[in-house]
Amino acid sequence: WLVIERKVYDISHFYRRHPGGARLIGSHAGQDATDAFVAFHVDKALVSKYLKSLQIGELAPDQPSIEPTKNKMLVKDFRELRATVEKMGLLEPNQLFFFLHLAHILLLDISAWLILFYFGTSLMPFIVSLMVLTISQVQASWLQHDLGHLSVFRKTKWNQLLHKFVMCHLIGASAKWWTLLHSRHHAKPNCFRKDPDIDMHPFLFTLGKKLSVEV
Repeated sequence: WLVIERKVYDISHFYRRHPGGARLIGSHAGQDATDAFVAFHVDKALVSKYLKSLQIGELAPDQPSIEPTKNKMLVKDFRELRATVEKMGLLEPNQLFFFLHLAHILLLDISAWLILFYFGTSLMPFIVSLMVLTISQVQASWLQHDLGHLSVFRKTKWNQLLHKFVMCHLIGASAKWWTLLHSRHHAKPNCFRKDPDIDMHPFLFTLGKKLSVEV
C-alpha cells in the first residue's frame, strides 16, 4: 500500500506492471508518495484514471499524511518552493535551446569523423578528433538526461523517441536501462538499497561506520 494526496492505493499486483519499474514504485510502499508522484508524472490526468482502480480508501482525518520519520516543515517548504517555481514558469522548456543543443552535438560528431577522414589517423589528427568527440559525447549525455526526464517536449512520446535516438545512436547505451536506474535514483536519492547510484556496497567499498559494521 502507499498514499498519494491522502488516498490509499493497493499496488500489490500493479507494481510489476508499473511503466517506471517495479522497484521504483515498490520503494514507496507503506509511505506517502505524493511528492514523487507529482514529480514523475507529466500527464497526471491520464495516470489518475489508472489510480482509481487501485484505490482502497483514504486516510482518517486525524491521520497525518507524512510519516513520523519525515520533517513536516521541510516537506511543506519543498511543496511551496515547487509551486513557486511552476508559477514562475521555470519548468517550461525552451525548445529552441534544445534544438540548437542537438544541432551542435551532431556538428561536433561529424567534425570529429571528418578530421580523421581528411587528415588520417596520425597522432595529432587523432588527438584533435578525440577532443571534439569527447565534447560531443559529454554534451549528448546531458541532452539525453533532460530528454530522459521528459522535460523537453510536452508530449511524453516525443521525449522518449528523441531520448532513444540520442542515448542509443549517439552515445551507444540503453535508454531504458538509464531511465529505470536514474528514476530510482531521483525517487530515493542516497537511500541505501533503493538508490542504484550508491548500490556498490560491499563489493567496492563500505560507506560510513554503519555500513562497515553491517559487513
